[in-house]
Amino acid sequence: MEIEKKFLVKTLPFDLGNYKQKHIEQGYLCLDPVVRIRKSNDQYILTYKCLSGSQADVRINNEIEASLTKEGYEHLRKKIDGYIIEKTRYIIPLPDGHTGELDVFGGRLNGLYFIEVEFTDEEDAADFVPPEWFGANVSSDKRYANSYLSQCEKILF
Repeated sequence: MEIEKKFLVKTLPFDLGNYKQKHIEQGYLCLDPVVRIRKSNDQYILTYKCLSGSQADVRINNEIEASLTKEGYEHLRKKIDGYIIEKTRYIIPLPDGHTGELDVFGGRLNGLYFIEVEFTDEEDAADFVPPEWFGANVSSDKRYANSYLSQCEKILF
């Protein structure tokens, strides 16, 4: 199970080069339920995801991941619906002990960025106080879901 919140970003941290990075390319084979393929650095992953609940400020998903070979990923990549998403993910330790995953998009989504934080349970999510550099919580706004963004020719917000 995945319990997460997604936030816009007021200002990007100035020292992004100091954080672990993942260069990600991902596409979607199905949107309901979500079936996604992802290349993250040199790892290839197939993910099945379905929404199990949400509140105004948190998303709860059932998620299953399986490893793919490079060849399997490349075969499935030809079958995606919509567009490939390209982004660099920065893994940022937060002062309260949580970890933020800052996505800085490239390609046709260049200029878009947001940060996600995962939680151990719903109480942990409810108690979370975002750092000052976080912007609005967009967890329940489908326009910020990667699966939605994979269908957009360009961003309209």
